[in-house]
Amino acid sequence: MREQTTELKAREYVFDLGNCAKENGFKTDERWELSLTTAEEKTSIEKRYFPTVAIRVMPEVLGELFRLVKMKLADIKYGLSKTRENESLAGDELQYLIAFNPNRPRR
Repeated sequence: MREQTTELKAREYVFDLGNCAKENGFKTDERWELSLTTAEEKTSIEKRYFPTVAIRVMPEVLGELFRLVKMKLADIKYGLSKTRENESLAGDELQYLIAFNPNRPRR
C-alpha cells in the first residue's frame, strides 16, 4: 500500500511540475533542479528562486519519492537538470522535496 501511495504522490508532484513549467513559460531547454532539504533550506530556496514547487514528506518515504520523481522527470519535456542530496544531514532533518530552476532568480 505504501508503494502505491508513494507512486501516486510522485505522479502528482511531476504533474504539478509540468503545470508550473507551462504556467511560467519554461522553454524546452529549461529544466528543474531537485533537492532534499530541511525547512530552513526550503525557505531560503523559495526566497532566491521563482517558481519553486515543494512538498513535505515523511522522512522514511522521502528517499523513495525522490528516486521516483527523478525517474519520471527524465521522460518529460520539462525534465531534470540535476539533483542535490544533502547527505551530511541526519535523515530525520530532511523533510522537503523541492524543485526550482537555478536560472530563474526571484526579482
